[in-house]
Amino acid sequence: MSVQFNHTIVGCHDKRATAEFWGDILDLPVGAEFGPFIPIKVANGATFDFAQVPAASSEDQVTEIAPQHYAFLISEAEFDAAYAKIQRYGLPHWADPRRVGVNEINHNDGGRGVYFADPNGHFLELLTVPYGGWPS
Repeated sequence: MSVQFNHTIVGCHDKRATAEFWGDILDLPVGAEFGPFIPIKVANGATFDFAQVPAASSEDQVTEIAPQHYAFLISEAEFDAAYAKIQRYGLPHWADPRRVGVNEINHNDGGRGVYFADPNGHFLELLTVPYGGWPS
């Protein structure tokens, strides 16, 4: 069997709200809760399993979540729909992972791309052409 990416756990303050946010932006169905996880499956069969981070040791503290980066290769039509939602929500977004080009998109490799944060501070990237362009 060849190596395939299967799933990852996305730490959240509110797993339901985060799964619904991702599902809305990406136009993907949110799966049924399974144990401590709420899954979203992408086209290649991999899942993102949303889970609450453990509560902080003190009631007045919020558990820190180390931000992760998640990039999604999507079609031009899917980009249009997702970008319209980003704008409708008034989400800050960037053309660059260093947060350059505030509220702009990029046109890298002849496609379009955008970076924005989810409610937990995870960085999401949407791109319509893979890095380096499509193979010849």
